[in-house]
Amino acid sequence: SEYAHPAIKAFMCGSLSGTCSTLLFQPLDLVKTRLQTLQNSVHPGSGRVGMVTVFLSVVRTEKLLGLWKGVSPSFVRCIPGVGIYFSTYFSLKQHFFSDRAPGPVEAMLLGAGARSVAGVCMLPVTVIKTRFESGRYNYGSVAGALRSVCQTEGPRALFSGLTATLMRDAPFSGIYVMFYSQAKSTLPSEISQSAYAPLANFSCGVVAGVLASLITQPADVVKTHVQVSPHLFKRTTDVVHYIYMEHGLVGFFRGAVPRSLRRTMMAAMAWTVYEQLMARMGLKS
Repeated sequence: SEYAHPAIKAFMCGSLSGTCSTLLFQPLDLVKTRLQTLQNSVHPGSGRVGMVTVFLSVVRTEKLLGLWKGVSPSFVRCIPGVGIYFSTYFSLKQHFFSDRAPGPVEAMLLGAGARSVAGVCMLPVTVIKTRFESGRYNYGSVAGALRSVCQTEGPRALFSGLTATLMRDAPFSGIYVMFYSQAKSTLPSEISQSAYAPLANFSCGVVAGVLASLITQPADVVKTHVQVSPHLFKRTTDVVHYIYMEHGLVGFFRGAVPRSLRRTMMAAMAWTVYEQLMARMGLKS
């Protein structure tokens, strides 16, 4: 591995950390997709349906492993996706900031840029993943699902929700990288040099993740609707209107708890593992 290009090492480190976190946090993602696609007509007058209710009903009707529905498209998306993200991030950072640390706005642009590249590359798999999780489609496998979408709805459907995805992921990643690098730079050196550095970095990641999740939650709800039922909505604005009419403003924050839990844990874990692996390989992340 002495001869591997640093960007390839970044890709490997990213993919490895992506694999761990995907397996761990897939159930949260499934619960989030279900929460967002629930119709209000399901139980009129039965109060709000929360994370736990959905969780239990999935386990009851689809058994425990039902919570990992969509884990295969999640893998197909996450492993190259996280890899593309970190290697793009690494390359951009090496190219523009070889001599100094990026400022807050620059860090934000770095994160958003890397995310957009990875997002466009992996969008078809994201669409499949969201549909797997919604439980409304009976696809056998990832490949079969890709085929059936192409045949029945045309290849364009595979890029449904592109705007919503970029509106959600680019800002998430930008805000995340910004908060994360700012939080890390405020750590005293006795911590950042010590054995507790990974833990401190993880905590910085958690703070950054919660902030970034909440800011981008409305875009996530919109994305789920566009990808699960592209036939209902012509434009992104129609979805916004529909959610507002159905659920009011609260509708835009549906699934915020499982999503911020998962996004935060995944991001914090991915970055911590990535930085540790890069350090093991003797590279400055």
